[in-house]
Amino acid sequence: MPKHISRLIMLLVILGVVAYAAKQYFTVNSFYEFGHYRGNSVADMASNKPKFKGSASCKDCHKDVYKQWSEGIHYNPAAGKVVKCEVCHGPGGDRGTKGMFDHVSTGPDHPQNMKMIVPTDTVKLCVVCHEQIAGRPAQQKQIVIADHAGTQQCTVCHNPHSPLTINEAKPTPPIGNVTAGKADVDAAGCAACHGPTGISDGLPGPNLAGQNQPYIMAAFRAYKSGARSNDFMKDIVANVKDSDITDISAYFATQSCKSAHNGDADAEAAGQKLALASKCATCHGTNGISRQPVWPNLAGQSKDYLVSALQAYKNGGRKNGFMTKITKDLSDADFANLGAYFSNAKCQRDGAE
Repeated sequence: MPKHISRLIMLLVILGVVAYAAKQYFTVNSFYEFGHYRGNSVADMASNKPKFKGSASCKDCHKDVYKQWSEGIHYNPAAGKVVKCEVCHGPGGDRGTKGMFDHVSTGPDHPQNMKMIVPTDTVKLCVVCHEQIAGRPAQQKQIVIADHAGTQQCTVCHNPHSPLTINEAKPTPPIGNVTAGKADVDAAGCAACHGPTGISDGLPGPNLAGQNQPYIMAAFRAYKSGARSNDFMKDIVANVKDSDITDISAYFATQSCKSAHNGDADAEAAGQKLALASKCATCHGTNGISRQPVWPNLAGQSKDYLVSALQAYKNGGRKNGFMTKITKDLSDADFANLGAYFSNAKCQRDGAE
């Protein structure tokens, strides 16, 4: 037999032996035991703890949150609508893996040795179910993202465990140097529009005295970045440092505000009723004291400023999807009544009372 033929046969035999050895090595013992599947597969799967542990596993450690969830809109078994904890927070258990062929029936487990996810981008998460999409059931609350609250996180307004509940946060003491802030106010020329202590008294700008510091800081930065369109304000804040923004906002936040007290009782009453009906109170509070520091207080604000701001939201001069939706069906008379109500409402640290 020619050498090349014998060598070829020898090579084929070696390959066959290697293939058979590989098959024996890589095939688990129970394969083919009861047909063309692993005989031990059922037992192995049964021994592998669930990746999802269920919402009941959260109850003992998170009693308050569990109560909010179980009494809220996300838990409605009768309607077949149950958004379980692990939908947002990820699985409570995990399957550990050591190697490609090494089955492991245990893995990290919450809370012993595994932390669950706390979502940070709730806009991305909530719209998985609530973005308005053609064909989605009308019973499911839907929003047009751009027209709802812009890039603001859902959890600023909504309690994530009971979304129909609006979040509230107590005001915190201002941070920054108040004395330096007063000097910066004078240097930046803020008093020309807002008054030396933040009470405009007929000047073109809004009252800032007693306003929430986080809101003032956010407005400063929005003018600086161009997110708020106002050429005059953009020029004013262009050279103001972040540390100065903190100090200026601290100064205005600590000043005593002043309500109008003009005695326009009929307009106030109509404005108060409208504030509740038009959802103003949802964010800004029934008395004009906002429910979150990032939203402005309206109590004691200049009536003329309030009216002009509402008109700007309605006609597109100010861009905010939520406020545009609120104002689109309101008339100029409605704006005047709302302005009368909030400008006369007792503000925090009211200097006149």
